[in-house]
Amino acid sequence: MSIVLPAARAARTIGKALDAVQTQDYPNVVDVIVAAADEETANAARRSGVEILDNPKGSTPAALNLAIAAGQGQVVVRVDAHSTIPANYVSTAVDTLVRTGADNVGGMQVPVGETFWGRAIAAAMSSPVGSGDARYRIGGEAGPVETVYLGCFWREKVEALGGFDERFERHQDYELNERIRESGGTVWFDPDLKVDYRPRSSLRALARQYYDYGAWKRTFSRSHPGSLLPRQMAPPLLTIGLLLAMALSVIWPELLVLPALYVLALAAAAFSTLPQSGMAFVGVPVALATMHLAWGSGFLLGHTRER
Repeated sequence: MSIVLPAARAARTIGKALDAVQTQDYPNVVDVIVAAADEETANAARRSGVEILDNPKGSTPAALNLAIAAGQGQVVVRVDAHSTIPANYVSTAVDTLVRTGADNVGGMQVPVGETFWGRAIAAAMSSPVGSGDARYRIGGEAGPVETVYLGCFWREKVEALGGFDERFERHQDYELNERIRESGGTVWFDPDLKVDYRPRSSLRALARQYYDYGAWKRTFSRSHPGSLLPRQMAPPLLTIGLLLAMALSVIWPELLVLPALYVLALAAAAFSTLPQSGMAFVGVPVALATMHLAWGSGFLLGHTRER
């Protein structure tokens, strides 16, 4: 078992992530490897006594490929430098990998915000209105899916597929899972694998993140024709629809009912998050709209730089 962490600009969070890694109840961890893109992150990781690799390319897929190549385990568990895995995460993931015969196993990303906007964004990311039917976001039954959060996979399988595609600065995990499924393999979702994740804590950072997501989804869809799901077309169609309604409302004021209905839907979605987000629920509509419109704009207008 090798545990790998790609890390960039993560000096504040990687210590907590590594503390969680080093308290796992699984006895057969061979090595823990951090591929760091900057010296500050590398220095923070060194305090935990793990192996540190320099990632001069700076991208997540390059970090993952470096760490996987340096590891010795038959199975590789990916951990995010901004996440906190529970003590039984590795043992549960390995058990599920062996029991199901899957090629990659993962679970849920559970956003945990610490500030007002952090809590609002966390609630928006966990809402079906923000994430559609993606099980790694909202939960659901165990079984085959298109993608999962993080991943626990057989080294041999990933190496046979050529590793993570370093052209994809973002979306590299979804892209790898697409190739696993295209090769006849299985990507398995286990709802017992819940991982705390620190989301962006400002609307500006959230907009940048989701704009990039949309842009890279379009790049991905060109590399894998037919891979787009209906829920993934909703943000660009919504963006176009709202812009047209606002522009044409000068001629047909009745079209303003469409933006009004959208605002009402956001408000209803936000109210449903009240038990989770507390008073931060008032920021949830803004967070949801930021996610939808940034993703849609990125898909329609964004440019990606394939490495």
